[in-house]
Amino acid sequence: MKRLLKIIAGFALFIGLLVVTAKVTGNGYLIKGLWASYLHGENSATINDARYFDSHKIATGDHPWPWPISPDYNKAQLPDRLQQVLSKTGSVAFLVIQNDTILSEKYWQGYSDSSQSNSFSMAKSITTMLTEIAIQKGILKGWHQKVQTLLPEIKGPHAAELELWHLSTMSSGLAWEEAYKDPFSITAKAYYGDHVRELMLNLPIVDEPGKIYNYQSGNTELLGLCIMKATGRTLSDLASEWLWKPLQAEREAKWHTDEQGTELCYCCFNTDARDFARFGKMMLHQGNWNGTQILDSSFVQLATTGALAPFYGYSFWLDESHGTKVFAQRGILGQYIITIPAYNLVIVRLGKHALPPVNHHPEDFHIIVEEVLNLVKGRVVT
Repeated sequence: MKRLLKIIAGFALFIGLLVVTAKVTGNGYLIKGLWASYLHGENSATINDARYFDSHKIATGDHPWPWPISPDYNKAQLPDRLQQVLSKTGSVAFLVIQNDTILSEKYWQGYSDSSQSNSFSMAKSITTMLTEIAIQKGILKGWHQKVQTLLPEIKGPHAAELELWHLSTMSSGLAWEEAYKDPFSITAKAYYGDHVRELMLNLPIVDEPGKIYNYQSGNTELLGLCIMKATGRTLSDLASEWLWKPLQAEREAKWHTDEQGTELCYCCFNTDARDFARFGKMMLHQGNWNGTQILDSSFVQLATTGALAPFYGYSFWLDESHGTKVFAQRGILGQYIITIPAYNLVIVRLGKHALPPVNHHPEDFHIIVEEVLNLVKGRVVT
């Protein structure tokens, strides 16, 4: 018994020293990262890690709009190839909406139409939407507004040149390396750290903005900080008033924050598949939701047109390799809100993994698009 107590005491001392060392060296975020991942049997962030984060609620309104169900709901079996890739990638939710009605819906691993999970980088598109609404309201001057007018602390040789559109199109020149598996990377520090605003304002703009596409989550964090500075409100509060209530969401959502209450603007909007699909329907209808114009139609066109790269617009991923225009919100583990205007389609897939990329998109993304197009072939588009 004494030996066991010594072992426990030694282990506790080791953990204590580890925590102190991490804090002293400025790597205190590693403790949270270890707790949220490795100590729970994971090797990275997961779709269910909201329980390890502080968060802000995103309230919905008093008049939710439930999705209509198609008369053909779940009558057609998903193609074998599609079912195989959904299984291989650990899918938990799959939703096909055509003509604004749910055509096909499937859940796995105990998930249901009310199960919430992490959007990951699909939130980048949401932050961009909020920026556009702030512009429409006259709170921000426009996409060419200089970032230093909102965040004068921004540093670096090209800081004075940085404009809002550079952040949404991933062309800021920010000193940021997007590395998901490296626990010492700036990406991990921003995700698990306690002071994301302080972290961002100490990163310089080292290259000329607007010249080269370089996907960096830090861009969207800076964009969110600009909105919060201009409005004096949290991103979650704005998302509730400007998006979630107008979109008549059925359930309250939540957005991860650091310990200071600052949202992880590039990530971590948590809701269910049906409510995620509302973003796709709004974009499908050129920014309109059931008669309410939320986003200007000209912005929807801008956002879904290639900017510095043909496959990326204003925080939307783009693809035309399937014979029709496709645009999507996308998260690192294969979170997708896919919109295919010519077929009046919105597809939502949530899950735990994505396949390696093919032509700038994960292979499973291409298979989903191909097989859903096959599934709806011959159906009337209204």
